[in-house]
Amino acid sequence: MPPTALPRRSATASWGRSVDERHGDVLLISRLKGTLVSRELDHIEVETAGGVVYEIQIPLSILERLPRPPAPDFEIRTLQVVREDSVTLYGFMEPFERELFSRLLGASGVGPKVALAMLSTYSARRLAQALAEKDVNALKQVSGVGKKTAERIVLELADRVEDLALGAPGLAGAESEDGPGAQEAVAALVALGYSFVDADAAVRGALTQGEPESTDELVRRALAKR
Repeated sequence: MPPTALPRRSATASWGRSVDERHGDVLLISRLKGTLVSRELDHIEVETAGGVVYEIQIPLSILERLPRPPAPDFEIRTLQVVREDSVTLYGFMEPFERELFSRLLGASGVGPKVALAMLSTYSARRLAQALAEKDVNALKQVSGVGKKTAERIVLELADRVEDLALGAPGLAGAESEDGPGAQEAVAALVALGYSFVDADAAVRGALTQGEPESTDELVRRALAKR
């Protein structure tokens, strides 16, 4: 991050928890408000009222929901990761997403790059559920995550993200996504030539129509959505 992007106190910056890989939690920027001046595939730039421009790394699942720049009165939640040679901001639209990212960083071998890749492959809601369900196959689809890494991540995080999976936005009042044969239905679609991510999304979408009577019915619903 360029020197001009280093934090300074102003009316447009909120201060809260950050991850410091050397010293643990410290008080740094937790939210930014200003004008969204740039939106790229992996980052955005926000200019505060004081004229400071912050570069913020963003997962694709967040990027897709951002307005087109220039966008005044833009606000984003941030988590700041401090290393010996860098200070980097990561941005999120909801507290739920930021909290999940923070917990991902608590797993052995999971740095910001892998955590971003996980939240770029899946929405925060779907990722929290995959972790809670110990769905190793889902995690293996993330770039940079092999079988052993996926197994270690679910071992360390399954219990620690269960509250997030149960309290994921949009889950209350909806049908459970743990319907019968969900993983079997995904495997069936993959066998038909669909990518795992597309198959998973189709099955999860089919489950919103209500609990199926069988795996075959779930597969038919998912295929109807393709």
